Amino acid sequence: MDEDYFNELYERYFNRLYHVAYRITRDQQLAEDAVHETYIKAIKNIRCVEDSQKVGAWLAVIAARTAIDIVRKEKKGFVMSMEHIQLEASSLQTDQNVEKDVEASLFNQNLYKAIHQLSARYQTILLLKLQQGLKEQEIADLLRINQNTVKTRLYRARQKLKILVSRLETA
Repeated sequence: MDEDYFNELYERYFNRLYHVAYRITRDQQLAEDAVHETYIKAIKNIRCVEDSQKVGAWLAVIAARTAIDIVRKEKKGFVMSMEHIQLEASSLQTDQNVEKDVEASLFNQNLYKAIHQLSARYQTILLLKLQQGLKEQEIADLLRINQNTVKTRLYRARQKLKILVSRLETA
């Protein structure tokens, strides 16, 4: 691996790794030491990474483990459960994702509740479009109706859906 690649990794992930290490060590100098040791370990073992998109996560795990080792060396008798350390290290990623996942899940629940409140003719066309990914002409052929009728029903179904979803979200 070349030096430019590691400089790029260092600049891209330093803050993330520093925060992971700091949450474990609770000390600025120890956290910086952990990050530097993390990069030394990464240089030696970069070939172990199979998916280049997971380099950040791989480095975060190394930083967390290195920080744990440093804490153990610095503070004999200081014991922290492995579950607590893993939660601390992963909380940076999960804090942001959990809220978005919950919002998306609630929206999807409200969306499907609203779809089931629509009349059967709107439900059928909307579900064929959304779930099956069919085009208007394919839906028209399947239901043996005019393509313009499909377009009109899709439009009306979406309009009614917007109203129903907004009511469910405010409820």
